[in-house]
Amino acid sequence: MKLIRFALGVVLPPVGIFLTYGVSVTLLINILLTFLGWIPGSIHAVWAIAKYEEKISQHGAT
Repeated sequence: MKLIRFALGVVLPPVGIFLTYGVSVTLLINILLTFLGWIPGSIHAVWAIAKYEEKISQHGAT
């Protein structure tokens, strides 16, 4: 599932964010960035998904 979210974060940034965070402020930010351009939306999506995965892995390790 992680690979799918990253792939969607690059191809369709809002979808990758939605699968990771659901309807949230992060999704709204990503939609706005994607409207400004596909590249800013993709960068934000990959960064946000990576941060989410990092947070989950750190929380699970403690």
